[in-house]
Amino acid sequence: MKIYALQSLAGGFLDEDLKHFNKEFDDWCVQFESMEDAQLVLDTLNKKERIKIVEITPLSYPKYFFHKLKGIIHATREYDGKIICVVEPQMGESFRIAICDLQTKNVKVLKTRYKSAIAAEGAFANLTFDLR
Repeated sequence: MKIYALQSLAGGFLDEDLKHFNKEFDDWCVQFESMEDAQLVLDTLNKKERIKIVEITPLSYPKYFFHKLKGIIHATREYDGKIICVVEPQMGESFRIAICDLQTKNVKVLKTRYKSAIAAEGAFANLTFDLR
């Protein structure tokens, strides 16, 4: 599943009014089913050189669709209908693993804390934790 959106070079996503940009991608942002549709709209906008078309795939869902998921996302992986992420909630904090359900949009951050990204990515790569 892919969707496309228009993003300013400053980082915001084009709102449905086609004039303003939202900091976070949400239901009010313009979405397209194809690159061609996005290009058609982009060609009609002023200052189009300051806007780019971005592709949003399931592995980028944590960044764009799960607003409850905060922090720096270091890695993502799709497993069993869910998106699994290695997250650093705030710079310098312990790393955690988050499970994002594509159907319910729920986010569950596992209790285990990892001191390094390598340790978190080891658990992440082995998927030895419960996904429920």
